[in-house]
Amino acid sequence: MKVLLTGAAGFIGSKVMSMLAERGDSVLGIDNLNDYYDVRLKFGRLRECGFDEPAEGFAFGKELSSKKWPNCKFICLAIDDKACLDALFAKEHFEKVINLAAQAGVRYSITNPYAYLQSNLVGFLNILEACRNFEVKHLVFASSSSVYGLNAKVPYSESDKVDSPVSLYAASKKSNELMAHAYSKLYGFATTGLRYFTVYGPWGRPDMSPMLFAKAISKGEPIKVFNNGDMIRDFTYIDDIAEGTIHVLDHTPTIAECQNGVPYKVYNIGCSHPVKLMDFISEIELAYGSPAKKEFLPLQHGDVYQTNADTSNLEREVGYKPHWTLHDGIAEFMKWYKSDKNPLK
Repeated sequence: MKVLLTGAAGFIGSKVMSMLAERGDSVLGIDNLNDYYDVRLKFGRLRECGFDEPAEGFAFGKELSSKKWPNCKFICLAIDDKACLDALFAKEHFEKVINLAAQAGVRYSITNPYAYLQSNLVGFLNILEACRNFEVKHLVFASSSSVYGLNAKVPYSESDKVDSPVSLYAASKKSNELMAHAYSKLYGFATTGLRYFTVYGPWGRPDMSPMLFAKAISKGEPIKVFNNGDMIRDFTYIDDIAEGTIHVLDHTPTIAECQNGVPYKVYNIGCSHPVKLMDFISEIELAYGSPAKKEFLPLQHGDVYQTNADTSNLEREVGYKPHWTLHDGIAEFMKWYKSDKNPLK
């Protein structure tokens, strides 16, 4: 199967790329390698997939082949560059697409709103148009648990209303779901949105809590504990997220199985075993081998009190259920964090 993977140097994207390549798919990854966070992490993830940084750097538009997998390639390319994206689709004839490219981060969307419109809306529209024009069979795209916003009902179900976002990031992800549904209805190609819940593990983003907590403990600095520690998150290990994404890629929605005859689905991907923030911090402390100093702060703008995924639809319809425990996942994360593979250590 020939797959285009966008956001290939990202936390989830790089793991998905390695899993696709290992099982024998022909995968081409693209990423604009922006500096939203330290690019050393992105370069390191690419190295793990067999792509060493060229002496002249990752030149825009230049195709690189993986040293690990002959069936895996990478190009530095942005999804908001419509002309280059269309040329790539015309050349490669992808069967399926996984779109993980996006401007991430809830709090960053408060101070940099225009970055989200360009990548998450304009860029996503370019992906939809390319899938329509070049006869892609199935588009899987990243949504987010943040679409549930002020929804107080838990666990979150895909049938819940998601019309009360608390950040522009969440609004952009809900917009992606609406746009994909419209394109599936109008043009008949299958789309599936994945509402990812809080992801952690080796090579994670430096703006996410596991990296922030581990860094603070290592430097003897206090960790920032928002809402005075009274928060609940459905922490999900990276391998579960990546495996679930690939299972969904393989399960192309059909008109017969979908509501109103539109080949469109949306699934939660989470551990479905939410934990209290203070318990999560305790696991970090245990795995690191040192207690953390704590600075208790109020709830931040754009944050929600809890996330909790109902993953029964994913298990029933796709046949996948996350299985990593928090204890084992944190142990693997900390093993990586302390290793020489971590470029930010």
